[in-house]
Amino acid sequence: MLVVRSIALFLLAALFEIGGAWLVWQGVREHRGWAWIGAGIVALGAYGFVATGQPDGHFGRVLAAYGGIFVAGSIIWGVIADGYRPDRYDIAGAVICLAGMAVIMYAPRHR
Repeated sequence: MLVVRSIALFLLAALFEIGGAWLVWQGVREHRGWAWIGAGIVALGAYGFVATGQPDGHFGRVLAAYGGIFVAGSIIWGVIADGYRPDRYDIAGAVICLAGMAVIMYAPRHR
């Protein structure tokens, strides 16, 4: 059950971090204004709090593992929000990152 909770937290963190960065991008690069930028800043701050909910207490491990979620999530976000079409190398890279994330976060360890 801890793995399910952890994955849910990673997905929520991705929503806040990738979504927040996308909102800032839209506010600045697409000239949508300060409301978008402000919403992005709030979402990015929320991401920091969500990450603290991970059952593993090691900051470095949690953030390193989250990197795999961030890579794959960013590609998915681009597909949904911006019509981006990943090529096979994007997909292969994302899969490799997710595999690395699983090893970092969920490998059996002696405690």
